[in-house]
Amino acid sequence: MTIPAETRTLAADLINFIDDSPSPWHAVNNVEQRLLAQGFTQLRESERWSLNAGGRYYVIRSGSSIMAFIHGHGALVEHGFSIIGAHTDSPGLRLKPKAAHASDGMVRLGVEVYGGPILATFTDRDLSLAGRVNVRTADGFASRLLQFNNPLLRLPNLAIHMNREVNEQGLKLNKQTELPLLFGLAQKDLSADQQFLSQIAASLQVEASDILTWEMNIFDTQKGSFWGAEQEFIADSQLDNLASCHAALTALLTTENPAATCVCAFFDHEEVGSVSAAGAGGSFVADVIQRIVANTSSEAGSYHRALAQSFFISADMAHAYHPNFPAAYEPCHRVLVNHGPVIKTNANQRYSTNADTAARIIGLCERAGVPFQQYAHRTDLGCGSTIGPIVASNLGIASADIGSPMWAMHSLRESAGVLDHGYMIALLKTAFAV
Repeated sequence: MTIPAETRTLAADLINFIDDSPSPWHAVNNVEQRLLAQGFTQLRESERWSLNAGGRYYVIRSGSSIMAFIHGHGALVEHGFSIIGAHTDSPGLRLKPKAAHASDGMVRLGVEVYGGPILATFTDRDLSLAGRVNVRTADGFASRLLQFNNPLLRLPNLAIHMNREVNEQGLKLNKQTELPLLFGLAQKDLSADQQFLSQIAASLQVEASDILTWEMNIFDTQKGSFWGAEQEFIADSQLDNLASCHAALTALLTTENPAATCVCAFFDHEEVGSVSAAGAGGSFVADVIQRIVANTSSEAGSYHRALAQSFFISADMAHAYHPNFPAAYEPCHRVLVNHGPVIKTNANQRYSTNADTAARIIGLCERAGVPFQQYAHRTDLGCGSTIGPIVASNLGIASADIGSPMWAMHSLRESAGVLDHGYMIALLKTAFAV
């Protein structure tokens, strides 16, 4: 297998992007830094917007969702929007508001399960914390990003001598009693809460009494890597769905002078249903698009005319065929790693693709010179969903669901293909260019 040097470089940049983004708030911050480096200007929802043709802009909502766009030189009612959507969140464990508690000589941190992670993959890993912390200021509070790079937490397995059936029955963890993470030995002169807050305070260089609230992920401190006989695979956390964010952002940053207005929309809360102010089920995407149209045309019906000329691509990872578990897959839709982007279809609209939009994606793949695959879920298994149907129904816009194939979706350590990431970027570049 020959992997072009440019494709290898893109995959290495993806790994760095993921490793620098252990929470949705870090992911948005990293997207923002890349946008600023390429001349994008921040817009604030509370302020008046003045947009120029060819202008490059971005908007952040709730710190964990971001929309970036290049204002096309063509009339919106004729060229519309070319939108690529993805999500910044990944399933896992989130810290509770009052997390630290001492028992049996140990301090443990209580967590909630966020979305649908494979919980067993969190055991015996070098875990730590990342997210945002609200700190008291003279004017109220300020939000600060926090990331502990050193292993701070652990979820040790119970020895097989006390769990004899684990290899036959699988590891089962009670979400309330068996998921609290080990943090340290209890100290006689400090409460569990004081021990924990002192760590945060020292990292942020603030007083513990000024720490008000937080939202924090548990993440794996092991960095991403290449693996395989020819290093043709990627292993990392959060490939679902930061790989799609990285591919779409890379495509946008290389787009020059488009006729259509090209948009990247990265949402939080997809893994828990998208129903939030920052989620795809909220008003964020419609609010931004309406304001773009309003800055361009005051003619009645311009918004709906622009949407009628638009296309939305929901980019989310796809289930690659696992040769150890052939019975888990639809026999005629076994997609393979490093064989190209996947067009995802579901008759019950768990994916937004239809025959017309699938044909459109095929045309883009052919124009980009990349292979493509088609996926349908086994009929006797429940099919997951994406932001595709949500955004398509809210905007009334033509939409397709695509993704790069991957193994171990929702594991703490996922795998995908080096070639596939390059293919996806090429496809999304073409989608912005037409």
